Amino acid sequence: MLQDDFITLTLQKTKNIALIAHDNKKHELMDWCKEHIETLKKHTLCGTGTTARMITDQTGLPVKGYNSGPLGGDQQIGAKIVEGRIDMVIFFSDPLTAQPHDPDVKALLRIAQVYDIPIANTKATADFVITSPLMESVYEHEVINFNKNVQERAQSL
Repeated sequence: MLQDDFITLTLQKTKNIALIAHDNKKHELMDWCKEHIETLKKHTLCGTGTTARMITDQTGLPVKGYNSGPLGGDQQIGAKIVEGRIDMVIFFSDPLTAQPHDPDVKALLRIAQVYDIPIANTKATADFVITSPLMESVYEHEVINFNKNVQERAQSL
């Protein structure tokens, strides 16, 4: 029987960072990446479709690309969070334009919260996160022991 209600997750010194932007925010994210290129070079980067390609083309940073957001890229990023393969999300979202894949975006934001990973939706928040001293160190945090939770739920049904 699993005893601990929480487990400790560790973000290593080299972080796995997902970079995402809605269409109206892509240029803002490109500028942000250029501004923080020296820090971003120290980490492993991924992103959704067009955004990943644009960052690589405009900055030279290697960014592993997943599908475009509306074609499942947000869900792919969410799955990587669950697998423990993404430590942080920088998502310049557009609050003034309706998005056809809004349920996928909400699911991504929810899973990031469930796994207690840093997520920045604005330039100001991204600036604070990327310049934090924690970016240069190992960081441990506790999340719910999902295996215990599932086991207890299965026994109660």
